[in-house]
Amino acid sequence: MVDCTVGLGGHSLAMIEAVSPGGRLIGLDKDAKALEIAGKRLGRPGERVDLIKGNFDELDSIFERMGIGGADGFLFDLGVSSMQIDEAGRGFSFRSDAPLDMRMDTGSKKDAAAIINDASEPELDRILAEYGEERFHRRIAASIISERKKAPIETTGRLVEAVVRAVPYKARHGRVHVATRTFQALRIAVNDELSRLEKALDQAIGLLNPSGVICVISYHSLEDRIVKNKFKEARAKGSLELKNKKPITPSEAEIDGNARARSAKLRAAKKTVQGGGVEGKDESL
Repeated sequence: MVDCTVGLGGHSLAMIEAVSPGGRLIGLDKDAKALEIAGKRLGRPGERVDLIKGNFDELDSIFERMGIGGADGFLFDLGVSSMQIDEAGRGFSFRSDAPLDMRMDTGSKKDAAAIINDASEPELDRILAEYGEERFHRRIAASIISERKKAPIETTGRLVEAVVRAVPYKARHGRVHVATRTFQALRIAVNDELSRLEKALDQAIGLLNPSGVICVISYHSLEDRIVKNKFKEARAKGSLELKNKKPITPSEAEIDGNARARSAKLRAAKKTVQGGGVEGKDESL
């Protein structure tokens, strides 16, 4: 089994229990700190666990390097982890003033400040519109350009100020913070999330053993659309059977226990035997 987004190891722990005894878990994450924490949680005697620092769009090369031909299950839990959100210094949240970073892999060179201060206005406009689906993308891009002329924008606080100034007064006090989509767009751009997801899904589907299952949890429409389309393409080719035609969403009880799960959507599919077969009726996971 492969946990493509280990985080703090919650899913990995459940996956180990599901395949024990005799099973093997490979866990991937770009965040070295997360892997360190997960390693302490998952390092139980007798368990076969390999934790690897890497991007999930490197599945083909990782499997080749490890001499593994395929896997019986892949799990992707997309987006930013709770640990990354809660660690103010990472710059993922607009709720505390921090350096404008947003790198999931702190070893990568490009951070959010580089995009905000170096990108042209048309490029900022494109990022906000495409990755954030931000209604006021033109106004926010213009406000960022105006603000950075005074001094480089290097903190989340100054970025929030630029966004708030750009948004009409009536739109500033809704249920969702006005900077939410801007921060989402920047995070996606910094980490190249959407193109990496497309590559990763293609590789995971190719590496999935017959009757194996791939599960993907997404948190916004851009991610979910990619997953839906990739599964649809694979189904048309006869290589996947959909486990759930519509995404599974959290219950009210789950949301009460974890508010961050509110927007989660789970899609799952099963690899057909030798790429044949038709869509099954089994709706279970």
